[in-house]
Amino acid sequence: MRSLIGYLVCLIVAVTIAFTFTPRTTLDVAGEPLRADRLQINGMVYLDQRVVAVGERGTVLLSDDQGASWQPATVTPQRDLTLTALVALTDSSLLAVGHDGWILRSDDQGAHWAEVRYDSELAEPLLGIWSAGAQQVLAFGSFGKFYQSDDAGRTWRATALSVDSAHLNGMDGGPDGRRMVVGEQGLVMRTDDAGQHWQTLPAFYNGSLFGVVRLSAERWVTYGMRGHVFVSQDFGQSWQQVAVGNTLPLYGHVLLPKGDGVLIVGAGSSMVRLDGTGQRVSATRLPGLGTLTSAVIVNAGRLLVGGERGVFQGTDASVAARTQ
Repeated sequence: MRSLIGYLVCLIVAVTIAFTFTPRTTLDVAGEPLRADRLQINGMVYLDQRVVAVGERGTVLLSDDQGASWQPATVTPQRDLTLTALVALTDSSLLAVGHDGWILRSDDQGAHWAEVRYDSELAEPLLGIWSAGAQQVLAFGSFGKFYQSDDAGRTWRATALSVDSAHLNGMDGGPDGRRMVVGEQGLVMRTDDAGQHWQTLPAFYNGSLFGVVRLSAERWVTYGMRGHVFVSQDFGQSWQQVAVGNTLPLYGHVLLPKGDGVLIVGAGSSMVRLDGTGQRVSATRLPGLGTLTSAVIVNAGRLLVGGERGVFQGTDASVAARTQ
């Protein structure tokens, strides 16, 4: 019986991840206004007055009015593969990653995208991308895939990490060379020399971790399956769990302005807010938004959230109020 329960739990976890990051059939919207609430969104960034969102079937959406309306970007070639994450290198240059090792680059605030990498033979997804500033960018994903670019994403080379083929799901860091990578089975790795040497931290959780956030050089937050959130005050030497009151997986986050902490989003429209010290401020659920994977703060502190049902713009009484 215990083995059966274990198999069922593994199945539920697998289905949840697949539902969030696997392409789904979309409605034919040709000739109709673009409906950003009918597309699965996996990542967003906010530039100077522009929001860029990526998701299923190679979709890249642009909004120049704080999320009130959206236009499709041009992607060449369009491979109809799920895009999982993106990062802004400058106010005009961006990179996006997705399935089959797909990497796209834009130099005009996301209006046009060109392919810089694609691996149809390996056919394994990249799940995240992080910029170290200047020219260095790191992309990572399934089965320990870890790639580095030293020319702002134009060319890439594989870098080996001792992760035993574990999926790498999240990364963060700062200009002092301190970085962390998190993944499945509670994997947490850190470096204090900008990636020249990596250390695997002692296990403190055996479930998948989907994201990591740097609040300061010493203070870090990681989160993942079953509503687990952990805070470290000593650059990962020790971790304390933050009780959030539910067991819904958490998939994405956004740093709040003025060092006010972080907002984490996930399944069941769950939202967890921590302050700048890593203490819980609130843990709530919004009605009707489904699984949330990403969030951005736009002008006047307004929050946009993205997920399985597209992008949602908050009102003062709902989504936006969660940042107050």
